[in-house]
Amino acid sequence: MIPLPEPYRVKMIEPIRLLAAGERRARLAEAGYNTFLLRSEDVYIDLLTDSGTNAMSDAQWSALMRGDEAYAGSRSFEALQAAVRDVYGFPYIVPTHQGRGAEHLLSRSWIRPGQLVPGNMYFTTTRLHQELAGGTFQDVICEEAYEPSREAPFKGNVDLGKLSALVERHGAEKIAYVAVGAPVNMAGGQPVSLGNLEQVWRFCQARGIRVVLDGARAVENAYFIQQREPGCSKMSVARILREMCLRADACLVSAKKDLYVNIGGFLATRDRGLYEKAMNLCVVYEGLHTYGGLAGRDLEAMAVGAREMVQDDWIAHRVGQVRALGERLRELGVPIVKPIGGHGVFLDARAFLPHLSQDELPAQSLAAWLYEECGVRAMERGVVSSGRGPDGRHRYPKLELVRLTLPRRVYSDAQLAFVAEGVGRLFKRRAELPGLRFVSEPELLRFFQSRFEPLPVAARA
Repeated sequence: MIPLPEPYRVKMIEPIRLLAAGERRARLAEAGYNTFLLRSEDVYIDLLTDSGTNAMSDAQWSALMRGDEAYAGSRSFEALQAAVRDVYGFPYIVPTHQGRGAEHLLSRSWIRPGQLVPGNMYFTTTRLHQELAGGTFQDVICEEAYEPSREAPFKGNVDLGKLSALVERHGAEKIAYVAVGAPVNMAGGQPVSLGNLEQVWRFCQARGIRVVLDGARAVENAYFIQQREPGCSKMSVARILREMCLRADACLVSAKKDLYVNIGGFLATRDRGLYEKAMNLCVVYEGLHTYGGLAGRDLEAMAVGAREMVQDDWIAHRVGQVRALGERLRELGVPIVKPIGGHGVFLDARAFLPHLSQDELPAQSLAAWLYEECGVRAMERGVVSSGRGPDGRHRYPKLELVRLTLPRRVYSDAQLAFVAEGVGRLFKRRAELPGLRFVSEPELLRFFQSRFEPLPVAARA
């Protein structure tokens, strides 16, 4: 398959260097076999994340020069506010330094201790903020999400049966809000249908339950709706995004994804009470509510990015590039999550390394050995990311995935072909790849800073 050509021209480059195999092996050991602890300069193709790693446009770089760095009442905030109103449709916005800042403000505002937060699969920082506010996450995603090889168009959908049973069992007053990720990162970037969002919205409206949309990559979700959902093919991505937001009371956005910028986020809502409370908390934790921990130039770049991101040809190329990488891997027989997501290709680590148990950390191991093989940095999304439960024991997720995440407007198809070849070589010798074990781990969000070591063969006997 020939991918769509880039809808842009390259005007600036950054040199990269592939270390020799021995150097990569040494760097990996120094990093404790955790790809987060590798130095950027030691990475050849960096697919760790698409968060803040995107290439900005000439219009965004120009906007940086317009930044109004006033502490209060910045015109750059007004530019962002106008863009969010036009593109997302929410009247109120509180900027934050990044998405987890918005998660913090929302959780502190809308969760009372002891409440439940149903959602279509957890996300690491989101769940932690919910727990720190006294809430408990409850998974209500459809069962298809846990079948990596299954082809289904909307594996991120909320299971209305699960949600209804949860509300009936505990009562609507026990539900803080329903959190809908669109698409679902931890399931492999799987989207939610507009019809499912409508069902969730109607269900919650009838019971006085609020709905929150995680809109970090909502444009990708809108594109999948356009391509896959009956009756939506003639709708623009911009219109579909507005329709998605009409079915939520609030939206959390990490601008470091869809909006192409390197830093920033916001909480958008149509609920005046949430807006006022979040504004007040913003002053305590982020900065004044008209800058939220960001420079005026960052607000300007976000405003431009919000308008660029909904252009149909831009998002078609972005998703097409991900699909092309996924198809190359499928041709090589590499087990991946199907259908291919919008922001990355997810390797099925359990199928890739069937000889490793979850206690041998198959996803963490695969990410480590991939770097050693070809200098490509990826991210673990398995037992390490899931962390420990209140009893101190590992949480064992149903999925063990390694995410190959494509930054927007950064890598060429030739570079991604190199990635596919490297994964393919590793897959051929998969039976010889050992697992890992923990050497150290922090208390919270351990996947960022934990250190590991290879398991000796004798330890596995």
